[in-house]
Amino acid sequence: MRIVVLVKEVPDTYGERDLTLETGLTDRENCDNVLDEICERAIEAALTLKQDGDEVHVLSMSPESALTSIRKGLAMGADEAVHISDERLRGADLTLSAEVLAKAVEKQGYDLVIAGNLSTDGNAGVLPTMIAEHLNWPHLTQLTELKLDGKVSGTRSADEGDYQLKAELPAVVSITESFPDPRYPNFKGIMAAKKKPVTTLDLDEIGVDAADFSHPRLIMTEAGKQPPRDAGVKITDDGTAAAQLADFLAANSLI
Repeated sequence: MRIVVLVKEVPDTYGERDLTLETGLTDRENCDNVLDEICERAIEAALTLKQDGDEVHVLSMSPESALTSIRKGLAMGADEAVHISDERLRGADLTLSAEVLAKAVEKQGYDLVIAGNLSTDGNAGVLPTMIAEHLNWPHLTQLTELKLDGKVSGTRSADEGDYQLKAELPAVVSITESFPDPRYPNFKGIMAAKKKPVTTLDLDEIGVDAADFSHPRLIMTEAGKQPPRDAGVKITDDGTAAAQLADFLAANSLI
């Protein structure tokens, strides 16, 4: 069994994040970049499923600078990594990302793809399904539990109740933050990660043309900073504060 976990380096959620106005892309050079927490949970889920003879790999489509985050996945216990790094992928939209990742999964011959349900920088939540569509594989998304016993099965929780899902392999699954916290890489794991193989691929090796617009592509045409917020209305309580507040709410059609 060859299990692959999709991992992504993102700007730290607790740090400052901004856009580069010239490109409309997230400014990743002037912020702290980390392995997305939901990806760490996905790695933990894969390692929990791993049995004797199984392999757990991590797969990332990211710049060369993301190698540190990829190595963290190896330090947690993954066996190998595949790093898709190509300048032509800068600013790739979801359609291009899904096509590239699906081709890489196919090329590497994986049996199960595990991903987080959504990343903290994009919050799209559709990439696992798009990859499954490219591969023509079944997909179980938004799982709160995951099992592997010849088939892949899991639980999806919704407002109306829990759904029990099952699919034949190969398949794509995505998990939610309800999965257990990821293990912390220990010193032994960190040292071992330095010797674990990392395969680097570019678009030519995968067989995807980033400039092929026969598939829909999202192109950034303009970006601008959010305008500063106007100062709010200040109400001083001189005995008429309640009336002032009511007038303000009425003027703004809030009552």
